[in-house]
Amino acid sequence: MPNHLRPLLVFATFVLFILAGCSRIPDSVKIGVAQPLSGPLKPMGTDMLDGVQLAVNELNAANFNIHGKPVRLEVVSADDKASPGEGKIAARKLVDAGVVAVVGHLNSGVSIAAAPIYAQGSIPQLAISTKPEFTRLNLATTLRLVANDDLQSKALGSFAATQIGGTKFAVVDDGSPYGKGLADLADEQIRLKGQPVVLRKGLDDKTTNFAGLISELRSTGADVFVTTLADFQVEALIDQLVRAGLTKIQIIGSDNIKTSSLPKAVRGIAAVYATSPIVETEEFVGGRAFLQKFRHAYGHDPVYGAQYAYDAIYILCAAMKRGESVDPEKVLAELKRIDALAPVTNNIRFKPDGEQFYGVVSVYKVRGGRWEAVTRSDTW
Repeated sequence: MPNHLRPLLVFATFVLFILAGCSRIPDSVKIGVAQPLSGPLKPMGTDMLDGVQLAVNELNAANFNIHGKPVRLEVVSADDKASPGEGKIAARKLVDAGVVAVVGHLNSGVSIAAAPIYAQGSIPQLAISTKPEFTRLNLATTLRLVANDDLQSKALGSFAATQIGGTKFAVVDDGSPYGKGLADLADEQIRLKGQPVVLRKGLDDKTTNFAGLISELRSTGADVFVTTLADFQVEALIDQLVRAGLTKIQIIGSDNIKTSSLPKAVRGIAAVYATSPIVETEEFVGGRAFLQKFRHAYGHDPVYGAQYAYDAIYILCAAMKRGESVDPEKVLAELKRIDALAPVTNNIRFKPDGEQFYGVVSVYKVRGGRWEAVTRSDTW
């Protein structure tokens, strides 16, 4: 070949290489969201979906591309109804739809039930669920966005036992795998701190009539109520405690009660605290800008963890760009390696087992109709 043609051959080869790479990247990519979009937990699940959609809208408006090729992001949602059985159905729907990854699920029991279905397709499962067993399934696809309940239980139990001056403790769970496991560990922490647990009880995740429980609280003299009941249940409990005259009880709940609605129901009770691996948006440097965008898009503040769902999409897209692929297996490999600066929550990095490297648990107190941060730790 004449020397003067060799540069043209090199250039042509380079162009073909670029085109070949782009041809493997589709015009659009689907991102799955599996959350409770009906029933009592609908506000939390919808909040997660809203966080995903906000990020997707922004990235599409910014002409998101992979290897120079524009790629449109599409959200495919599925209602898991906060049920393990429905979670499996939702997972199969998303897998069949060809999603590259899933932001799901809210409930630990649902995340655990659905995890093997995602794993079969090497589809990354980015969950806000906190039960430790989620990442102990020996599945490469389970990735947690926040701290797990090993840390939250220490926060829940040790804070209750040492920081608020209680003398007799009641521990009540909601009967779910998440709630019972967390309550058991919190109970253990309280006892390790030398404090008496005078009532240990399991209910269910739908109970709102607490006449029997209130009778037991009165008879045992419990002055600290540690619980994993949901926000709507604790709202009903507060009303019934006040009507029963048990106003000196202090309530400490898990992240189940760390919602925007509960503080509005706190009237007449001594104090209400919540532990949560879901850190309040305004505690982050990027939180104010996110809140403004979220309010503009939806007309209200985030209800639960929209900021984590939002960041998950940015981290997912960073992994796709870095791997120059939308193949779930390649994206998963990049997610396992990435240590990225998230727009709101600062950093997201997954340990080899899928646990969140930067997870913390905060304690909040209801004051003036809103949650106010009390303390935060990554060790407890």
